[in-house]
Amino acid sequence: MTLSETLEKLKSLGCEEMRKQNIKRGARTNQFGVKLGDIRPIAKKIKINNQLALELWDTGIIDARLLATLIINPKKLTNEIINEMVKSEKFVQVADWLYSYVIKIYPDNETLRKEWMDSKEVMCARAGWSLTSGCVIRNPDVLDIPALLDRIEKEMKEAAPEVQWTMNFTLGNIGINFSQYRQRAIDIGEKLGVYKDYPVSKGCTSPFVPIWVNEMVRRQA
Repeated sequence: MTLSETLEKLKSLGCEEMRKQNIKRGARTNQFGVKLGDIRPIAKKIKINNQLALELWDTGIIDARLLATLIINPKKLTNEIINEMVKSEKFVQVADWLYSYVIKIYPDNETLRKEWMDSKEVMCARAGWSLTSGCVIRNPDVLDIPALLDRIEKEMKEAAPEVQWTMNFTLGNIGINFSQYRQRAIDIGEKLGVYKDYPVSKGCTSPFVPIWVNEMVRRQA
């Protein structure tokens, strides 16, 4: 499929209700409003196509960028390209797919993680903390957990909302996965009160760290 053919296909699947939902969640108006479940079959048909993926990303259209994350080969990217992609996207749905399908499996993401952890760019910092949260689970040897807890205690309360969310995940994952740091993680959560009043649906667990950590530890018992 060419760029124009792909955009026409996405446009044909757009719906006003999805556009409204996206905008309510912080999206810009440059979108077709394609349901996430309708994007995946297009990606399956296209398969991997880096050139088309980058062309789709460059349009700035939300649906096109979501599709791009599914058809790109992260191994063929560079740190510079990924940096620009992260900096150029503020809508968290796209940022989350970019993280899950590209950044998370990019071979040199540890270099980017270290760089982004000190970045003033909100979306880069958000991605850095996402990678760090993942390291807590999969590769904790690269981390200084006590120093991370110190930094979270100092910075999370005043962090940008986008960054605060992934910092909170890091704190929660530390409490869940490291019994020796669990009480401190819970105490930091109590002290900061981040997401204490976060609304959750019935049957879902609150992202408030004291509740989240205790519930996940209970399930693992």
